[in-house]
Amino acid sequence: MNKTFKYYWEDFPVGTIHESGDVTLTQEEIVRFARQFDPQPFHVDEAAAADSVFGGIIASGWHTCSLAMRMMCDSYLLDTASQGSPGVENIKWLKPVRPGDTLHLTMEVLETRVLESKPTLGLVRSRWRMFNQNNESVMTMEGYGMFRRRPAT
Repeated sequence: MNKTFKYYWEDFPVGTIHESGDVTLTQEEIVRFARQFDPQPFHVDEAAAADSVFGGIIASGWHTCSLAMRMMCDSYLLDTASQGSPGVENIKWLKPVRPGDTLHLTMEVLETRVLESKPTLGLVRSRWRMFNQNNESVMTMEGYGMFRRRPAT
């Protein structure tokens, strides 16, 4: 398959910033995700959450990460020659995400290099930052993406 992509490794120079659209979370979405993947009481039970240090239902950090992944896909990743990721180095959940919060994601390219073992691929190290509607940072993560290099013309 010789598909042409909008973005290749060369399109991610250091300093590049991609921004996502917004997503607003409902309590039902938070609870549904948590029941399936992270059923701690402060994610699924209103009374227990009210009695927790959070004072109410909050989204699982893993839900926030999943939303970040979806936002990346919708804003740029599905248009790239992505070859997956060898991993994430850091994830920090900085502020609880609550029902009604509207989230926005930015991705900044920190470093790039061609893979010595596979010179047709380039590695991109990025930092993603998730903000709520008050522009408060709720999550950061740093990690890598592998992208095909642009074919010679």
